[in-house]
Amino acid sequence: MSTLQTKILLVDDEPDILEFISYNLKKEGYQVYTAASGKDAIAIARKEPLNLIILDVMMPGIDGIETCREIRQLPNQKNALIAFLTARNEDYSQIAGFEAGADDYIAKPVKPRVFLSRIKALLRRQSNTPETSIEMGELLIDNERFVVVKKGEEINLPKKEFELVALLASKPGKVFTRDEILNRIWGNDVIVGDRTIDVHIRKVREKLGEDYIRTVKGVGYKFEL
Repeated sequence: MSTLQTKILLVDDEPDILEFISYNLKKEGYQVYTAASGKDAIAIARKEPLNLIILDVMMPGIDGIETCREIRQLPNQKNALIAFLTARNEDYSQIAGFEAGADDYIAKPVKPRVFLSRIKALLRRQSNTPETSIEMGELLIDNERFVVVKKGEEINLPKKEFELVALLASKPGKVFTRDEILNRIWGNDVIVGDRTIDVHIRKVREKLGEDYIRTVKGVGYKFEL
């Protein structure tokens, strides 16, 4: 799908953010709709099938979480991707967002290059085009060569460590539960415990640094920029 055919709805109650983000999206050739409230966003979503909806969490009236729930009920939006745009880092709000049907989280303040990279990655996920690499800030995760490049330096990780990084980085901000990680990386047929995950996380942090993978106590892990 070309960018001209890609329809994105941007929802935020701050006019400056709407203008800034919509400018960068339009510059890439996307067809952009904007709304300043959850109510307006739902009205647009009822009329126009969309590829991607970017929702601010904290809005007066209907907040982003409730807006997401309502849009998810619309038959014409069953294939739309929804990403939350938020300055909030509380784990409970992110978990609530994913439970409401969100596909991703994008943190404010928005850096255009990183933001557009995330948007393109989301849209590739929608078209089922496999990502050969994921670029996240200073990291490049090469899924074909099974290497991570940090600041131009290649870091070779054992297979399970690489798969763990690639899984967490595939949806930055998403909290992956321990059970989900075990099932996705080790599979149901292999008996491993929580200690196995902790050891692999510790080894990855030693090689990549402490800033990328965050522990969510009692839940699991997530990838952050």
